[in-house]
Amino acid sequence: MYGVEPGDVFLADCPARLAVEVIADKWSVVVLWGLNDHPRRHSELIDLVGGISKKMLTQTLRRLQANGLVTRTDHGGVPPRVEYDLTELGRTLMGPIRLLTEWAEENGEKVLEAQERR
Repeated sequence: MYGVEPGDVFLADCPARLAVEVIADKWSVVVLWGLNDHPRRHSELIDLVGGISKKMLTQTLRRLQANGLVTRTDHGGVPPRVEYDLTELGRTLMGPIRLLTEWAEENGEKVLEAQERR
């Protein structure tokens, strides 16, 4: 697939590396998951995600928009009402994110134990 040899999966021009770059940011997966059910406003995402600053959420949403994973809809009005939603491309990441979540649930304790042994 894509003319990539098994050992070359993370070379600069490989699709696997692109995928990792898109979701490797600390907040990207969490924000994407927060948009899984329906569009949300910035303030809703702040409350839902927890621990993320307004500035970091804005940067994360802009990066996700630039990668075609999130849309921003300005409904106008006073005060302005802006909502964010997953694109069709963004929705294709929900399955892999579910798998990562399952892995974390199954192996989180082992990772914490390894960290404590350091």
